[in-house]
Amino acid sequence: MGIGLRLSLLSYPKIIRQFNHHHTMRGYFKTLVVVLGIAGLISCKKDEQAESSFTAEVVNIPDTTKTNQFYMGNRMPLQSSVFIKLPVGAVKPKGWLAECLSRQTDGLNGHLGEISAWLQKEDNAWLSKDGSGAWGWEEVPYWLKGYGNMAYIMEDQKMIEETKSWIEAALASQREDGNFGPKRFGEDGTQDFWSNMIMLYCLQSYYEYSQDERVIDLMTNYFKFQLEIPDEKFLSKSHYWQRIRGGDNLYSVMWLYNRTGDKFLLELAEKIHRNTADWGKRDNTLDEINNWKETREGKEWPDWFGDLVDWHNVNVAQAFREPAQYSQLSHDKKDLEATYKDFKIIRDHFGQVPGGMFGADENARPGYDDPRQGIETCGVVEQMNSNEQLIRITGDTFWADHTEEVAFNTFPATMMPDFRSLRYITSPNMVVNDDKNHRPGIMNDGPFLMMNPFSSRCCQHNHGQGWPYLIENLWMATPDNGLAAVIYSPGTVKAKVAGGEEVSITSETKYPFEDQLQFSIHTSSQEHKEYPLYFRIPGWCTKASVKVNGEEIEATPEAGKYIKLNRDWKDGDQITLVFPMQLKVRRWEKNHNSASVDYGPLTFSLKIDEKYIEKRSDETAIWDSKWQEGVDQAKWPSYEIYPDSPWNYALVLNENPEDSFEVIKKSWPANNFPFTVNNAPLVLKTKAKQIPNWTIDQYDLAGELQDSPVKSSEAIETVELVPMGAARLRISAFPVIGEGENAKNWE
Repeated sequence: MGIGLRLSLLSYPKIIRQFNHHHTMRGYFKTLVVVLGIAGLISCKKDEQAESSFTAEVVNIPDTTKTNQFYMGNRMPLQSSVFIKLPVGAVKPKGWLAECLSRQTDGLNGHLGEISAWLQKEDNAWLSKDGSGAWGWEEVPYWLKGYGNMAYIMEDQKMIEETKSWIEAALASQREDGNFGPKRFGEDGTQDFWSNMIMLYCLQSYYEYSQDERVIDLMTNYFKFQLEIPDEKFLSKSHYWQRIRGGDNLYSVMWLYNRTGDKFLLELAEKIHRNTADWGKRDNTLDEINNWKETREGKEWPDWFGDLVDWHNVNVAQAFREPAQYSQLSHDKKDLEATYKDFKIIRDHFGQVPGGMFGADENARPGYDDPRQGIETCGVVEQMNSNEQLIRITGDTFWADHTEEVAFNTFPATMMPDFRSLRYITSPNMVVNDDKNHRPGIMNDGPFLMMNPFSSRCCQHNHGQGWPYLIENLWMATPDNGLAAVIYSPGTVKAKVAGGEEVSITSETKYPFEDQLQFSIHTSSQEHKEYPLYFRIPGWCTKASVKVNGEEIEATPEAGKYIKLNRDWKDGDQITLVFPMQLKVRRWEKNHNSASVDYGPLTFSLKIDEKYIEKRSDETAIWDSKWQEGVDQAKWPSYEIYPDSPWNYALVLNENPEDSFEVIKKSWPANNFPFTVNNAPLVLKTKAKQIPNWTIDQYDLAGELQDSPVKSSEAIETVELVPMGAARLRISAFPVIGEGENAKNWE
């Protein structure tokens, strides 16, 4: 029964009582007129839904047998789209998310074109019609992915014009044979297509913003050129990155096919899949890995280390999705399953840590799986991008849950709060942030734990895609002409729904720091049609509730599924979601039985007082960090961060671990930025003991964990935990204090 109809029925007893008070025919008819008027008024005022149906149901995914009339999903024979990406700019951030984007605009990504030599316009291959120049490979499109999309979202005309100058150059660079961009060829004469794969993302975003058909023409001619290249010269092994990351090329081919329907693109898609590294098989050997990775203490490589094509952290985060992308064409479940298996393999061996990522440093190594091992900032944003694509392909809420886990707990800590510097490696357990070389504790040679605007060429230019891409994927279109809220943060979506009506839906919330989300619907149209709205129920939430205009729906939300609300939505309608946050202690049995603490979508770290030491960036940056001439480097300092309070604590947990914590809610920060130790609006208090023998080791890193439970003769203290994303120094995988025979002294 619809909400409006229930409200009307509530008026009936009052109507009958009024009838009984009148005994004359005249009084009867007068009363009847009044009663009918009141009934109509109640029905219209309280809820006009009495004239239309209202349904609420729990679903796994939307109905994919239908075709969205307004946004481009997959064409046949590609598998039907579960969700459809909205054009860049359709979703605008609000609240803390808008603050992040504002800081990024004022920070490194917003100004990198003025300071990075790799982006200087003089002698830049991306600005050359013939593709020649001293500067220009992956750096320009890496940077432009974030910078351009940020410009479109914020509608910043100066930034849009700067973006367009690079886009125009890319369009003008197309040569007669269809090729475009910088000329990069190996000793064997084959072309490196990797940097073009990234620029295609930039061109697609520009097309979404401008509808400039020159993008379609360039991509069509370029892909015809690629189709003509013999297999033995296409995505050749002489160019490492392109062979591993061919899935990015495949993504763009499918994007274009959905817009043109050109059949040759399906042939090219097959060609890309068979020539890129085979992420869909488990029968590869170690030959290609052994020549550039090291073993620990000379031990034999384990058999399982051949289970992935490659163990470079960014490659895994970026390329593991390729089989799922190809499954849209093959319709083979084994291809889709391969992506899930790739995800599981890396986390089984190196991802037994909180924060959603895995400990590869730059390259995963057998024996180096402690929570002090980290992930490149590039790996973080590429994981988010992969997840967002997999949500659209599969509709699986797992990928949305994981996106939030990474975005809220790992990504914010990769940068300084002002977004003007970042670090190459960020770890779940990280108590020193300095300019030293920590190898072999950390895989890389160099100052890769330090906050530096020139931490490394790749992350320096690539980090900017993280927040804009997240914003674009908060909402997605559905095949049945509806909309779906798949990732939660404050913002507004404006999109077309059934009948072509443009609606605006605003999410007012401080999620993930609070459990309530309020959605308001706005439309100026007087003609309405029913359309569905889908809301993801997070996998961690077991007691979600949903209300429409203050009335709780009859369907019971289920964790890991969607609630589908279908009705004739009116201007001013309200949807309220409540996701009660529960404390949860995760035990990482494969990583010394350590513990981490969750509260809803947030994971918590020990509150460590952070001591910042400012340094000159040019004295601490690595060799390939290059400034443009005349840049005032003092405006772009580097920072070391040292602990100014003890960090070597083990948790003292009650028999029921969740009872071991007190949740403290603090006032929301005045600057709207919750990702610092002092600004965090949620704090947990708990009991802990110091472990005197857990110290900084010979590599100047937090010593590796030992098996829990552990013993300590130190006094029990009350310590505070803060959200992991707010902690740039962090202990988030904890030892656990125990008693009895199982507990061991920390040696």
